[in-house]
Amino acid sequence: MLTPNNSAGQGLVRAYLEVLVPKGVPQPVIPLKFNPTEYQLQKTNNFAEIPIPGLESPPIQFVRGASEKLIAELLADTSDTLEDVRKKYTDGLRDLMRINTDLHAPPIVRLTWDDQVFKGVVESLNITFTLFTPDGIPIRAKLNLTLKEYRPVEVQVKDTPKSSPDVDKRYTVRRGDSLASVSAMAYADPEQWREIAEENDIVDPRSLEPGQVLRIPRLR
Repeated sequence: MLTPNNSAGQGLVRAYLEVLVPKGVPQPVIPLKFNPTEYQLQKTNNFAEIPIPGLESPPIQFVRGASEKLIAELLADTSDTLEDVRKKYTDGLRDLMRINTDLHAPPIVRLTWDDQVFKGVVESLNITFTLFTPDGIPIRAKLNLTLKEYRPVEVQVKDTPKSSPDVDKRYTVRRGDSLASVSAMAYADPEQWREIAEENDIVDPRSLEPGQVLRIPRLR
């Protein structure tokens, strides 16, 4: 017999959400139907504008990255068994938004389909019930899911080595530089310009010359 589930076609690939942390939850794996023809990855960076008098466009300074997001449309369906799709699937998904008593935060999950894997936390979940039995029991749900990337600090530090404000450095002044802009670049904080002025015996912070080499001290 051709059911709505069968008629969904071969384009739907089996997918599942797995709870990684904490262990021992009532429903550690939630199987789903996922249509891989449309999903979205979002990644943004945050920049600060450095105010320098006289410039039409202020220089920008990288501050930090933002977590990557995966936005996907998933399908939960019990039309072949006529089970309540809420009890079998969507109630478990809603639990992923709730605070876990051990973590004091929502669970960390992994979305897997084929060879695609995304690890994160559920930032938002919209559920639309689209098919019902004659008794009004929902047997199909369309899920709009947003996962926010989860990467521990120690992993990021290991994967992205970079210079640090606690290490002495040198900087060659360019035209248009000010102590505030150099401080913003070195420390991500323009208010620390006095540290640079003191280290280089600079009395007038406006007296920088192109080509001048500044010692950038480590922050105390």
